[in-house]
Amino acid sequence: MAGGLFALLDDVAALVRLSAASLDDVAAGASRAGVKAAGVVVDDAAVTPKFVEGVDPKRELPIIKRIAFGSLINKILIILPIILLLSEFVPWLLTPLLMVGGTYLCFEGAEKIFEKFGWVEHHEEPKKESKHGKKDDGNAEKKIVRSAITTDFVLSCEIMVIALNEVASEGLLPRAIILVVVALAITVGVYGSVALIVKMDDIGLHMAQKEKPSSQKFGRFLVKAMPKLLGGLSVIGTFAMLWVGGHIILVGTDELGFHALYDFVHHLEEPVAAIAGVGGFLGWLVNTFFSLILGAVWGGIVAGIAIGFTALLKSGNKNDKDTATGANDAEVPAETAPADDSADPSSIADPSSTADHGAGPKPNYAPGQAKDASDS
Repeated sequence: MAGGLFALLDDVAALVRLSAASLDDVAAGASRAGVKAAGVVVDDAAVTPKFVEGVDPKRELPIIKRIAFGSLINKILIILPIILLLSEFVPWLLTPLLMVGGTYLCFEGAEKIFEKFGWVEHHEEPKKESKHGKKDDGNAEKKIVRSAITTDFVLSCEIMVIALNEVASEGLLPRAIILVVVALAITVGVYGSVALIVKMDDIGLHMAQKEKPSSQKFGRFLVKAMPKLLGGLSVIGTFAMLWVGGHIILVGTDELGFHALYDFVHHLEEPVAAIAGVGGFLGWLVNTFFSLILGAVWGGIVAGIAIGFTALLKSGNKNDKDTATGANDAEVPAETAPADDSADPSSIADPSSTADHGAGPKPNYAPGQAKDASDS
């Protein structure tokens, strides 16, 4: 009896150790996946506050809450099942899929740089103020949430695919658990940070009204720091997108059989990586720098093609409109030209009304009547 009890306790202890090891594996996998997705996470945190600009401060947190809930639905109920099925049945598709996401990141980063230098127009839609009461405000809020969730879907796809690529060697269940943990942690982290950033100016204003000079000073600092923080996040997010996207392209081309780029960067990493103490960090810096350069070049090419194609489409549409306008202008004289009055008997003028014409055009007479009128 005692032997059976001890055996049961040993089994329980083994299960506990196994569970702890599994939790450690999940935590380690989630940590690796989260770090790899950092570039998209920073961009997500930089983009989202723009959706609540100009909104009633009382509605900022409820809107962010709704966006966060939509983001969780995107990640866990839509994206996660799809990418798990892909990783289980067509795992070879993950690398090209990941490279598509990396290309999109490079394109977005390059486009932001083009906008900064004024090479392309900023494509943000102007915000419209509501003038029709609470019902219209509710519709505007729904549009804000819908637009933010749509943007989040693209970023969430990239986050989840990047995370999946880091744990592709795990079993199906651990893989699913790790991705759920990543989805929850990233969503809470991103939208918790966004909520804090959005309310920072309100917190600053509240502190600036306190009696203590130190509170007033810190409150004014928070209010002034808000625009700079958003601008800094935007810059960091742009570089992070180029770095992460470039690294995805670098590794992806190597996995698809084109080794030149990866071998070149790896060859440059080796000398600095051998330095004691700081070699690992320096090697990471070298890889990050060249990933950033590759991302900028790759994204610049894709953005240039996209901009050129868009300009070509606009030019074609403009030519079509000009052609249609010219055709309409050519038809106007034929349609609007006055009919020949000489063929219409009703156009015969009354001789007694000739004095009314003054120096203007002479009235038309029907054939054969002009002579008679002059003889009389």
